[in-house]
Amino acid sequence: MAVTKIEKAELVKKFGATEKDTGNVRVQVALLTKRIQALTAHLKANDKDHTARRSLLVLVGQRKSLLTYLEKQNRDAYLELIRELGLRK
Repeated sequence: MAVTKIEKAELVKKFGATEKDTGNVRVQVALLTKRIQALTAHLKANDKDHTARRSLLVLVGQRKSLLTYLEKQNRDAYLELIRELGLRK
């Protein structure tokens, strides 16, 4: 199940500086996390969907790159973000 417009707007409002701040690293990581959760649930029901599995791996790689960037730029914001999203270090 894809992320709806309402869910996306809520995430942007929560993690962004403004309601239209979609380019913020924190917002991008939150949106990727939501998409990863949706794809993970899809793959639990459809274990032979290899296209979705590859897409999941791409999204996880993108999120990891953004988190690495955020950690180098602002460690406190990085720690706060992973705590709020419930991610492992």
